[in-house]
Amino acid sequence: MSEFSPEWLDLREPADRRARSGDVANAVSARFALRDEVSVLDLGSGTGSNLRATAPLLPNRQRWKLVDHDASLHEVAKTRLAAWADAAEISDDGLRLRKDGRDIDVTFTVAELASETNSLVDEPPNLVTASAFFDLASEDYIRALAKAVAERRIAFYATLTYNGQRRWTPHRPADNQMASAFHRHQLRDKGLGLAVGPMAPAHLADQFRLNGYSVIEDDSNWRLDRNDRMLIEELVRGHAVAVSEVGGVDAKTIVDWINVSRSGVAIGHTDTFAAPAS
Repeated sequence: MSEFSPEWLDLREPADRRARSGDVANAVSARFALRDEVSVLDLGSGTGSNLRATAPLLPNRQRWKLVDHDASLHEVAKTRLAAWADAAEISDDGLRLRKDGRDIDVTFTVAELASETNSLVDEPPNLVTASAFFDLASEDYIRALAKAVAERRIAFYATLTYNGQRRWTPHRPADNQMASAFHRHQLRDKGLGLAVGPMAPAHLADQFRLNGYSVIEDDSNWRLDRNDRMLIEELVRGHAVAVSEVGGVDAKTIVDWINVSRSGVAIGHTDTFAAPAS
């Protein structure tokens, strides 16, 4: 199962929603509380899960632009969002949704974010957002994005950025060796330059502060248990594949690690909200 496939995104969505920081979400909500309308640019939008989780924080009139490099994910997002809404109108241009008293207009853009992100903010939205995205990006990409967002005085909200913390239950001696190899794999180029992996939250906070923004951060950790068995099993498989690709761990250790019966795992993420300081 690919980390970008609709099946994987569907599997992780409930865990993502549970993990989001309430404190950071409240800061986002407070920022826009006096507005009647808000426009949002969602980077790496996948199947629309970030919209579904973030829309309740925002005013009753919302305009979303969902951006992904994979047009097929947009088609899945249209189906998922229409099913989520209380009412939906589907057109060639996008969606018009009604959900919990909110009117939400959605358009879809296919773009290569490595080269087109700056142009996407040329008509500035009120909010740029992304979920489970920036650990896949390079330091240069994060620096350029923060500069572009700050020049236009746009608020910024990133959720579920992987921060490198993990604890499997039960713990095994090979866990640390596997994690080290997994992190080496994370630092490969994922399409946005050599990725910063678990250093992404620190880079986001640093770059926005350097651009004069106030930054709020909080943990948004996955805490998975036996009720999340399918997600845990997929995480184990995904980790093993990544480790085998990067090398440095012998095959017997990987096989033995896969065969441990896992009852839970905690995986660290960070939510970040950044806004102009004045």
